[in-house]
Amino acid sequence: MKQSKLKQSMVQYAGLLAVLILMVATFSLLSKNFFQPTTLISIANQVPDLTFLAVGMTLVLVVGGIDLSVGSLLALSSAVLGVLMVNMGWPLIAALPVAMLVAGACGLANGMITVGFRVPSFIVTLGMLEIARGATKAVTDSQSVYIGSSIEWFGQPIGGIRLSPAFLMAVIAVAIGQFVLTRTVFGRYCVAIGTNAEAVRMSGIRAAPYSIAVFGISGLMCGLAGLAQSSRLSTADPNAAIGIELAAIAACVIGGTSLMGGRGSVVSSFIGVLIIQVLQTGLAQIGVSDANKQIITGGVIVAAVLMDALRTRWRGGSEE
Repeated sequence: MKQSKLKQSMVQYAGLLAVLILMVATFSLLSKNFFQPTTLISIANQVPDLTFLAVGMTLVLVVGGIDLSVGSLLALSSAVLGVLMVNMGWPLIAALPVAMLVAGACGLANGMITVGFRVPSFIVTLGMLEIARGATKAVTDSQSVYIGSSIEWFGQPIGGIRLSPAFLMAVIAVAIGQFVLTRTVFGRYCVAIGTNAEAVRMSGIRAAPYSIAVFGISGLMCGLAGLAQSSRLSTADPNAAIGIELAAIAACVIGGTSLMGGRGSVVSSFIGVLIIQVLQTGLAQIGVSDANKQIITGGVIVAAVLMDALRTRWRGGSEE
């Protein structure tokens, strides 16, 4: 059984990598500047914030939930970080835990309301999207907060390897997320809850703490995403990351995580993040307008959702 699952995972990774390589090859033919070390390294250094969000989103989707508030929580954590460092003179090492705790607390609130009151998570997190965005504007007085060099180093390439600390930390988060999902009791319970929550309950396992915890983890990942984006922009922007929740969900679905719950891979979601970033960078280099980029990216998302629906139907049919 384990060998079968391992073989299935390897086939999935190979398929996603083949799509990624095909996209790189296509844009390299269309633009002579695409297949250059500078472009590829730039793509890597632009994905940490979306990668952090995709790690948390994968866990939420696996238990059968969804988190539409991640973009606003990113902006809120970034705002808290900026105000504490600039207005109050806190060092990064003290401000970051507070920013992460604020985002994590909002995530836990999402989970507790969703599970405790049995309200669909998309409704709860849609409300949190508005609450957190409003709180962000209140904290910053709707003004961008320039943080500057005290945070820029996190998003800047390191000399020899030319990759930023933010990217390296995002890769570590992917590795930890994959380990938790596939090698721990917590991860196995999350998959079981997403597959059949009633069966989990009948077996004597309390599903609520696990379902709440994944929303808390998603909030903490938003805190790290806020740090990554602030370091790249040198600024805490109250209007940052609007719409990024759709990109995070798309990355997970492209990577094979089911919107119905019970199936997902953090590594595959990371490859999904790279596919989205390559697509957006490649389209920009060949001169596609922003409007057409949105249409094409939206089309890819719809195609990924349709593939997920067909895959779920096929698996359901094969099990009958």
